[in-house]
This record gives sequence, C-alpha cells and structure tokens, in this order.
Amino acid sequence: MGQEEGPLSPTEISESEYESEAESSAGLVLLAQGSQPIPLPLTSPSPPPPYTMSQSNYPAIIWQLQEQIATLTAQVEGAAGRGVGEGASAATEVTKPQTFDRTPLKVSRFVRACKLYIKMRLRESSVEEQVQWILSYVQGGSADIWKENIMKELETGEIEFESAGEFLAEIRREFGGGDKESVKVAELKKIEQGGRTIEEFVQDFKRVVRESGYEGCPLIEEFKWDMNGSIRKKLMEAENQPCSIEQWFKRAIALDHNWRENKREKERLRGKKETNEASAPRSNQ
Repeated sequence: MGQEEGPLSPTEISESEYESEAESSAGLVLLAQGSQPIPLPLTSPSPPPPYTMSQSNYPAIIWQLQEQIATLTAQVEGAAGRGVGEGASAATEVTKPQTFDRTPLKVSRFVRACKLYIKMRLRESSVEEQVQWILSYVQGGSADIWKENIMKELETGEIEFESAGEFLAEIRREFGGGDKESVKVAELKKIEQGGRTIEEFVQDFKRVVRESGYEGCPLIEEFKWDMNGSIRKKLMEAENQPCSIEQWFKRAIALDHNWRENKREKERLRGKKETNEASAPRSNQ
C-alpha cells in the first residue's frame, strides 16, 4: 500500500469564543465611557456531567479529550499565526464524518469524509492514531461489536494496516454491500465501448464508477477489459504502460484520436483516387 500524505494540525475556534471576545470588548468600551459595570452573578454554572467510564466507551472518551487538547493548542498557534499572516490557511474548516453504524448505504459517504479530514487535519498523525480516530466514529448497533473485535485484533497484532486508506478500504469491503453500490458494480460489469469514441466511453465509465467502491488496480482492470480490444492491445504492448487510471484514460483517448484520424485520411485519399480515375480520359480502343 502506498503511504498517504502527511497531516495538517487542526484549528477550530467556536462561535462561543468569538461571542465571548465580542462581549469582553463591549464591556471595556462601556467602562471607558464611564458606565457602571454590571455585577457578575454569584452562582457559578453547573459543571458538565461526568463521563460514564464504561469499558465500551474508553476509546471515544480518550479521543474526545485528545481532540479538545489539540483544538486548544491550535487556537493558541492560530492566534500567533494570524499576527504574521499565517492564520488564513490554519483556519480552514473541514467537516468531520458522521457516526457510522454499519449501514451499507452510508459507507461511501463515511469513507470520503474520513479521507478528506485525515488529509486536511491529521496528516502528521501516525497510522495507528488515524485508525483509532476512524474507529471513534464507528458506533451504534452491531457496529460496536465489530469495532471491539477490530480493536482486540489491533492490540494483539493479529491485523495491521500500513495506512488509514487501507483501513478505510477494509471498511468499504466489509460494509459496502448496499443496494446503490451493488447496482453500480453490476452496471460497471455490463458497459463496454462498442462503437462509441473512447472519450464518450470514458465519460460513461466515470459516471458508472462513482460510488461503486472500485479504485486502484481493480478499477484499471475493469477499464482495460471494457474498452475495445484493438486499443487495449496497443496500450498493453507499449513499453511504458500507464500506471494510474487517469493515465489510461489519456493514452486511450490519444490512440483513439490517431486511429480515427488515420481512418478519415484513408477515406479521403480513396475518394480522391476514385474521383481522378473517373475523370481521367479513356484511351481509344
């Protein structure tokens, strides 16, 4: 498996903090103008309810605390960064994934959200930390049993993932049997280029492959065997074969263009030859 790019640190400042700063600024203005300060209430707010320290929610509690610490650290760093013009990129907001309860129709959306958040906010975290972060969003119903089994296998070393992407691919394989994905896979198995140009076929292929769960080598293999055999043969006989699906798209389109251009040129020359032959004077017999 390929190594994923390295993570960015999270920076999130809540609206309540901005409101608190605004209220403090307003209070200073009133005092400067000679207004009487408003006495603070003597009663303190009630403390938050304590965590329920049951064994099943230890990972979620730990990750909640870690995220709170990371958020506070990022707020301090972001405030300093804004003083030297670095606060704009640090303040980029990324939506966290919704809780995944093993519902098949939600797996694609969950995987995409996790990939985006890890790329933007957790690139510098270790693979183990990224996997544990993903697991913190897998909960509810039978998902809790699956998560408990995975955590035990990770602790004992029975399974190991080289990247968070590999773990997300495992989640997709495990739970990606939803109706929508099944329909997409079935449709992908049926399509072929036929008499269409390769450009038309590529656009149709991209449409069908969305939310099918196909990626990497399986996606390339599917594309190779869905295009016309003549183009596939030329690409596979080339010295430097394409490595990615995008390269396969570009090379196939270029070959198809050349083949159609040569065909049009041959037809033009054939027509010109027939015209010359028809207009040439016949010799007397």
